[in-house]
Amino acid sequence: MRYRGREYTGKGVTIAVVDSGIDASDPRLEGVSVEGWSIQLGATAHAMLGADFTDENGHGTAMAAAIARIAPDAKLLGVKIMDARLRTSADLMAAGIETAFRAGANVISLSLGTPNMGKALLLRDCCALAVENDAVVLAAAHPKGERAYPADLPETVGVATHPDCPLDKVYYFAPHRFPRTVWRNLTGKFLTHGYAWNGDERGSFKGSGIATAYMAGRTACMREALAGESAQGVIEALRNSSLTPVPEIGYA
Repeated sequence: MRYRGREYTGKGVTIAVVDSGIDASDPRLEGVSVEGWSIQLGATAHAMLGADFTDENGHGTAMAAAIARIAPDAKLLGVKIMDARLRTSADLMAAGIETAFRAGANVISLSLGTPNMGKALLLRDCCALAVENDAVVLAAAHPKGERAYPADLPETVGVATHPDCPLDKVYYFAPHRFPRTVWRNLTGKFLTHGYAWNGDERGSFKGSGIATAYMAGRTACMREALAGESAQGVIEALRNSSLTPVPEIGYA
């Protein structure tokens, strides 16, 4: 990613991919450092860590490949909270976030969310702890602008997408220009490219999940560029470097 006249690749930054795991042997991840764990909830709702973070679905690997396309020198930390059918829970999301920042992740990417307001406080507590530990948490917004957590929490970076948004551009829906009464939960969100990349072809995944992964890669590059800056300072830099959306004339 280019910033202030220099190219950055995420070197020295650790990105946690809280998803279905990562297939480290995928050719799109050649040369990328990949580690990870799996998390399951025990009978007493305690998180249990396992060493096997193998991706049984392909979703997490696609997210990791999208991140690596933007930040190829970042270290990836796969935090597996989904099974082969991409089933998970808000409690596992919270456990994934906490595991990620305690493992030293500088950027935490969740290409998923929940509309359950009853779990919003739990997720907010975990995201707040992550920010206190200097991690930037990114999460996928609802594709129709409806409620989704943790993307709609003030401690996180919410990400949406539009079919016309190119890979090299990022937009920001600043609240003072895009009131919630009109733009609902898209207000305060970033908007970027939402199509997976599979070698030289378009992959099978699209939407705000992939957009979140690309934004996580950009965030890693920004963290490299602004070494020593706080998580909130990095978020402000991302906002300041983004374009202002003009929906009437498109995003290309």
